Amino acid sequence: MLTLLAVFAVASLLLPLLVSWIGARAFAVAALVPAAAFVHLIALTPQVLAGSDDSALIPRESIDWIPQLGLSLSFRLDELSWLLALIVTGVGALVLLYCRWYFRGSKEGIGQFAAVLLAFAGAMYGLVTTDDLVLLVMFWELTSILSYLLIGHYHRRGASRRAALQALLVTTLGGLAMFIGVVFLAVEAGTSSMSRILEIAPTGPVVDAAIVLLLVGALSKSAIFPFHFWLPGAMAAPTPVSAYLHAAAMVKAGIYLIARFAPVFALSGPWRPITITLGVFTMLLGGVQALRETDLKRILAFGTVSQLGFFTVVLGYGTPDAMLAGLALVISHALFKSALFLIVGVIDRQLSTRDANEISGVGRQAPLLAISGFLAVGSMMGIPPTIGFAAKESTLAAFFDEAQRGSPWGIVALVGVILGSILTAAYGARFLWGAFWRKKDATGAYMPDTEWPSPPFGFLVSPVLLAFGTLVLGPLASAVTVVLYGYADDAKAPGYDGSPLDPGYLALWHGLAPALFLSLGAVLLGLALFPLTRRLGWDRRLRLLPFTAQDAYHFVMRSVDRLSLVTTSLTQRGSLPVYVGTIFVVVIAAETTALIAGGPANAQLSAWHTPVQLVVAPIMIFAGLLAIRAQKRYTGVVLVSVTGLGMVVLFGTSGAPDLALTQILVETVTLVTFALVLRRLPARMGEHNASVGRVPRAILGIAAGVMMALVAIVATGSRVAEPISEAFPKLAYELGHGKNVVNVALVDLRGWDTMGELSVLVLAATGVASLVFVTHRADRLSATKALPEGPRRARRGPLVETTEGVRVQTAGDTAPRAWLVGGGNVKPENRSILLEVIVRILFHTIIVVSIYLLFAGHNAPGGGFAGGLVAGMALVMRYIAGGRWELGAAAPTDAGRLLGAGLILAVGAAVVPLFFGLAPLTSAVWEAEIPVIGHIEFVSSTFFDIGVYLVVIGLVLDVLRSLGAEVDRQTLEMRARGVDI
Repeated sequence: MLTLLAVFAVASLLLPLLVSWIGARAFAVAALVPAAAFVHLIALTPQVLAGSDDSALIPRESIDWIPQLGLSLSFRLDELSWLLALIVTGVGALVLLYCRWYFRGSKEGIGQFAAVLLAFAGAMYGLVTTDDLVLLVMFWELTSILSYLLIGHYHRRGASRRAALQALLVTTLGGLAMFIGVVFLAVEAGTSSMSRILEIAPTGPVVDAAIVLLLVGALSKSAIFPFHFWLPGAMAAPTPVSAYLHAAAMVKAGIYLIARFAPVFALSGPWRPITITLGVFTMLLGGVQALRETDLKRILAFGTVSQLGFFTVVLGYGTPDAMLAGLALVISHALFKSALFLIVGVIDRQLSTRDANEISGVGRQAPLLAISGFLAVGSMMGIPPTIGFAAKESTLAAFFDEAQRGSPWGIVALVGVILGSILTAAYGARFLWGAFWRKKDATGAYMPDTEWPSPPFGFLVSPVLLAFGTLVLGPLASAVTVVLYGYADDAKAPGYDGSPLDPGYLALWHGLAPALFLSLGAVLLGLALFPLTRRLGWDRRLRLLPFTAQDAYHFVMRSVDRLSLVTTSLTQRGSLPVYVGTIFVVVIAAETTALIAGGPANAQLSAWHTPVQLVVAPIMIFAGLLAIRAQKRYTGVVLVSVTGLGMVVLFGTSGAPDLALTQILVETVTLVTFALVLRRLPARMGEHNASVGRVPRAILGIAAGVMMALVAIVATGSRVAEPISEAFPKLAYELGHGKNVVNVALVDLRGWDTMGELSVLVLAATGVASLVFVTHRADRLSATKALPEGPRRARRGPLVETTEGVRVQTAGDTAPRAWLVGGGNVKPENRSILLEVIVRILFHTIIVVSIYLLFAGHNAPGGGFAGGLVAGMALVMRYIAGGRWELGAAAPTDAGRLLGAGLILAVGAAVVPLFFGLAPLTSAVWEAEIPVIGHIEFVSSTFFDIGVYLVVIGLVLDVLRSLGAEVDRQTLEMRARGVDI
């Protein structure tokens, strides 16, 4: 299972590249991944079924994740997980295959769409197979994020963006509540393993609260009232998303959670009141609204809401016969509803409309599609011989028996299911009428048949297979009982006193039982209800209720916006000194309180440790005082850098060459960054807004400095135990196989910290770029192909500067040789031949040095961070000497690719040990004796360091291209428009 999850992840990362090569045909290749998972699940069927009798035989995998918290990467395939995984992978493979024709001819964004859809399939596979509650929450939120990207695929459309955000907010809010419930339940049970929790079956008020919070997450994910409104809005997504996420996969996550915990908690206080009442109400609400829609997808969307309410009632009831019927309903729904959505996709793709009032006579022109639609709707209604009939009749039989036993909740469930079944038949008939029937116009005459261009046969394969699957499984209902019997028979909540489950419970024929008449009666009443609603103009009424859950959502969002506006207007006054001063005041107040409450400190002070400090410290202090008095911005920046360079000397003389090397590189890059920013600011401080309140600022600054000094003194004297860092030299050599303690700590001993820091660097680069690249994030400034022909020897003549900054010579003699390819585009007054020569000579040497630092850092000063900064400095030199065109020649790639590649490489180096049964970030060493070269060693953590190297280079490149090259371009455009800057 872990291997399959890794395959899903890797395939998702490679899929955009494959799409760029072969286009939409890559979807067919991607379908092989869930198809392989489906075959693997089929192969495990005997072992899964055997596990119902002996739990030791259940397929499972587990790797310790955070042993201190008792968390592990554990996966388990019982019958419920196996069934949901089959649905996720089987339907997922067919939907991906369907996308091959749905997106034919489309190019924009399908690479990302394919990757996200396949990643979603992997996340759902992990969600239904994991046995750890914490890991389930992680997969849960991952599906919410991926569904947000899928729903918002058409990101240029406002409706898609709003629908994606709405789905994300609602499901994430429910997921947050569920996470709190998971914490409560795990603490109360003493474990996060779901199988162990269900064995322990904890009780008490804390458990009841946890169950309510779990149900909030499940109901929000499965679009149960009052969270139901996000699902119809999500129909703004491409149809394959609707067929997979909103019929077969994502909305089933909440149903899966209910089915998982119902066998133990169904008889607990809050369970049935929540699941039965909200489930029945959602079933009726969705069915009523489906009868009022004219968009075929929205008919199916509200029908899905109704069906999800149906599942919540049946599976939430928690008795063995209800659980078996509910799982059969889940199977039938995955088949018929995904088939119906895919059929709508074919209609929409061929006719460019989904409006039932505009489509007429399609059924006669597309008989195979129409037959598939009738089969799918027949299963949805519960018409024999489909699997939907067997499942619905079994459901009615289960609740009829409960009602006969006098169960109040059984009576409520029975009445609700009957009414919901009537509505299901009615909106099923409405869908068939809208999609395939001949329509009449206002005069009563038949409309001409809508012209139907025949789709490719491959486009019909997936919906036809899914629709006919409902027919094939109908006669095999008894086999479905055999497969699911073990799980359902064990679904007896503590205190259950009902009869044992009948081994032949699911079947097409139980005789002339009451459930049969209830089922067929509901279908007939539903078929009669549809024409009645048409005559009454039910579908032409604008609103049935004055206030809906959708209105409540918009009211809350508007209220949040208004509150944020009021809060911002009160607190954000546009004064940076006020903001910074507020931060300092809070810090001083908090730290002063902590120092006073902490009692006397055990401070140990020394005047100095080395004589160098007596020389360097006064220089740093003097530079700081001069920086306060500086009148020019650049002067202040340089003086502040002096204090940083003083730290370089202190580090270097204190036995920390790595820190000294990193500090000097950081100071240099920071100085360059400041210089780039200061180009757009006035040269002198206070030129437009003079500094005011000098005395309060001075007091605040002195107080902050004194406070930080006191904190440093107290903190260093407060240690009561031996620091763990004293063991780092030994650990670095034995665990990390390196002699450079600093570098080994970064990439091995404290690798998770470095992983977080890499994420921060990526976010920082993205944030800086997004502030500068206002209208277009793509790097189109430094493409080397835009350079003039023959940059080494250009023609001499009058120079003409374009808005893109290219300086073109018109005619004349040949110009002097250009040492850099971008040198000819730099204004003569800004050009330095000496600098070009130096950069030309040193650039490749500096790159080699950076690579040396990268690979030498494990045993000597250096590492990925220092090496990346050195390579970044080489790019800085090229930019300063030759401008932005020279930067493009030096690094003809997008910074985002370097950032992403570096982060992926670092994450991969952390995850790969898991596949060998080791803890994340565990490093391995390879040693060999090579002739001439001698003894060599290679440590696997070097791959992690290479990731750090690429991220740092990407960060520097992004800063140079945003604050440097893009600002240059914007400046030229403004000058071209006559703006004085």
